[in-house]
Amino acid sequence: MTSKKLFPVVLISSLFLIIGCSVVIASDEENSLQKGNTYYKEGAYDKAIEEYKKLVDKGYVGTSLFYNLGNANYRMGKIGYAILYYEKALELSPSDEDVKHNLDFAHLSTVDRIQPLPRFFLFDWWEALLGLFSDNGWVYVVFVLYLLVILLAGAYLYSKTVKQQKIFFFSGISGVFLLAFSISLLVIKVNREVTLKSGVIVEQFVTVKFSPDPQSTDAFVIHEGLKVNLEDQFDKWIKIRLADGKVGWVEQTYVEQI
Repeated sequence: MTSKKLFPVVLISSLFLIIGCSVVIASDEENSLQKGNTYYKEGAYDKAIEEYKKLVDKGYVGTSLFYNLGNANYRMGKIGYAILYYEKALELSPSDEDVKHNLDFAHLSTVDRIQPLPRFFLFDWWEALLGLFSDNGWVYVVFVLYLLVILLAGAYLYSKTVKQQKIFFFSGISGVFLLAFSISLLVIKVNREVTLKSGVIVEQFVTVKFSPDPQSTDAFVIHEGLKVNLEDQFDKWIKIRLADGKVGWVEQTYVEQI
């Protein structure tokens, strides 16, 4: 009897402890965010970056957080880091106009003007389709379509006339195709983000090497803020590919992954 009476007390105490810890953690995060915003308004951009970075180091992600970090770094003249965090914000919210605008504005301060390799227009349409939503966005789309298919199936089963059955049947078939297509897009997008990685050059001036060796021959020169594909890593070196197809190696500290 005693153990049965104690169990709810222990369970409730544990629950309150978990809730209490969550509130403290949420409060600490909110504190850092508010302090960062205050410093930003006061023009203390270095201190604002420090507060925002505390959240990033704890694993906290968010469009507003990355957007604020981008703005603060831009104010400090750190174009590479500004573009890096705008890109991170855009990955979470691909349709955010403020992020897009600031990213485009930051690109005006970059040195490199890389002309991408020409592509068939259908590839551009495909990329635009994949970029309509973030990973979470496509998950929501799949979930909504799944619910819609279930509702249409239920409506078909309970419809009272042949005409209604036909409407719900063909609507359900269309919903299944859309659901399957959305799932395919989600899988492709997630797989691409796992296998294809991109980064931003954060050093003002970088000499790219032909091989991962400081004594290697210089390949070409790139500058702060340039977005590159990350293809391989060897020791403290990263293999990068530019939009125009050029390939080379840079030291790991010169590039940050998006």
